[in-house]
Amino acid sequence: QVQLEESGGGLVQAGGSLRLSCAASGRTLSGYAVGWFRQAPGKERDIVSAISWSGSSTFYADSVKGRFTISRDNAKNTVYLQMNSLKPEDTVVYYCATNGERFVLGSPPTRANEYQFWGLGTQVTVSS
Repeated sequence: QVQLEESGGGLVQAGGSLRLSCAASGRTLSGYAVGWFRQAPGKERDIVSAISWSGSSTFYADSVKGRFTISRDNAKNTVYLQMNSLKPEDTVVYYCATNGERFVLGSPPTRANEYQFWGLGTQVTVSS
């Protein structure tokens, strides 16, 4: 069983940057895809970005393309989400997730129901 913990959220002005971290314990993240999702109150959890187990394939939602960058450091058992040019509409809780399928070829999963393990989330607030 893997436990995920997000960190790095906070309050930032529009145009600013934050780097979210997703640290794993109990199991390695190496070999597993990881996704970042966000969820506003009363809405579904939407994909923000995802990275394949190798790091060679990434996905970005249209709303964050060119502003956010996902990366992974397997030695630190951590996946990052660098968020630049933040906008007020980026204000939500961000979650990272992983699953139990190792060394899956191709693009990383992009649907929430394809991930089994979730962190508790970190709040990002962007002021205008």
